[in-house]
Amino acid sequence: MTEHVWSYQPTAGHLAGTDLTGYKVEATDGSIGKVDKHSDEVGDAYLVVDTGVWIFGKEVLLPASTVVKVDPQERKIFVDRTKEQIKDAPEFHREKHLGDAGYREELGTYYGTGGPFGGRPA
Repeated sequence: MTEHVWSYQPTAGHLAGTDLTGYKVEATDGSIGKVDKHSDEVGDAYLVVDTGVWIFGKEVLLPASTVVKVDPQERKIFVDRTKEQIKDAPEFHREKHLGDAGYREELGTYYGTGGPFGGRPA
């Protein structure tokens, strides 16, 4: 199951209700862009990251479980994936995928226990 993929890790330091829009997002090997939209909904939390020129102006959807640290002073979010892993995730199109349960399942599998990373225990 992939439910845990859509929840923030308790150690990430994210406080529900905090506006993360505009925060820089750092992969394990460098910056990937800025938060354009986010959700704190329980069991359906995510970040939409505008990657700018990094992958030709595309947006990526990151499940909340990828967040390892939120630094409100620096306005940065740190995720536990490399730029390559994020780039290789199922392609995201906001108009098509934001409310699409099938896409969420596919992305949850990619980032979760069935994904290429071996996943984390639930």
